[in-house]
Amino acid sequence: MDPKAIAVGLAWLAAGLGCGVTVIGVGNGIGRLAASALEAGARQPEAAGDVRTTMIIGAALIEGVALFAMVVCVLLATKAI
Repeated sequence: MDPKAIAVGLAWLAAGLGCGVTVIGVGNGIGRLAASALEAGARQPEAAGDVRTTMIIGAALIEGVALFAMVVCVLLATKAI
């Protein structure tokens, strides 16, 4: 087999694994964020609006980091070509 083809295949495999780990981490982070926000809203219903706003901002930042990580994975995989 061609060594370059093997390198490209392994690069895409690594990119897929990197994206998978990113998605697992993001799911875990947003799940914890939402659980904490719901618990805070249940403890202090009058502060639920502020907690919800803060949660949405935090979730957006987490999603932005996840998108950046996935783009980096794909860019590194295309460098092997």
